[in-house]
Amino acid sequence: MKHYDQYLREQDYAKTTINSYLIAKSRFIEWCDSKGYEAETIDYKSCLEYAKKLQRTRNGKMPSKSTVRHQIGALKIYFNYLVDENYRGDNPMESMNIRGVKRTLNHNLLEFEELEDLFYSYPTRNIELPSSPHVAMRDKVITGMMVYQGLNATALKTLKVEHINLERGKIYVPSTRKTNSRELEIKSPQILSLAEYINVSREAIQNSIGCHSEAFIPQNSDRFAVTYWLFKKLRRINHNVKDTKQIRASVITYWLQYHNIREVQYMAGHRYISSTERYVQDDLESLQEVIDTLHPIS
Repeated sequence: MKHYDQYLREQDYAKTTINSYLIAKSRFIEWCDSKGYEAETIDYKSCLEYAKKLQRTRNGKMPSKSTVRHQIGALKIYFNYLVDENYRGDNPMESMNIRGVKRTLNHNLLEFEELEDLFYSYPTRNIELPSSPHVAMRDKVITGMMVYQGLNATALKTLKVEHINLERGKIYVPSTRKTNSRELEIKSPQILSLAEYINVSREAIQNSIGCHSEAFIPQNSDRFAVTYWLFKKLRRINHNVKDTKQIRASVITYWLQYHNIREVQYMAGHRYISSTERYVQDDLESLQEVIDTLHPIS
């Protein structure tokens, strides 16, 4: 069995994050020892007892809700480790959330028609030098994966050629330190551009930049810089386009209109249902803002 710090390193957490997670775990284990609990068998009710302890005043100062939320989040990761390493069968803190923490609303969401227009309108023909038709095809494929599969830069970076199965019409998205793996449907408008990219454009780009890795989107840098230039072009199609976060939020909000929340949790790769619920809440709050703007109370 691997140690917790090794697990965190393999999940690609930053050094400072690993240190804070280890401290949170040590404090929790110390508390468990004082109460006669064990992390491998502790239940939700006892975890709730610890959460209440975290919210008590210490040294005359009340901890902020965001601080408590961070501590709970750190322990959720620790319990994920225990589950992954077969020390226990469930995460007792998975559904635990601290109310009252300010959340960022999803402002300026795009309608799905606008999202699809980004894909359909992205030019790949009659590309003039020094621009490359192969790069244009790559960028159209990336746009399609953002629009139809809700992928962000981190997910796109993890993709390999073997993860794309055109015959089955499926894309396998590997897990990251923040998301679960999932298998998503390739939509029919994507088929032709994906086929041309895989069979022609990807190899041409590999030869051009001298990178022959298995990455689906080859690049010479650890930083996924291709989306920076891509969004400059997407804003020419729709000036309201901001970034991958906006597009992903728009896609998830759209999914929630046609799928139940558990299905959307899987499609989005969310580890916790609360992450998906946030899009439901944010959508309602954004709607109320529109109502208040149109019909202000005088």
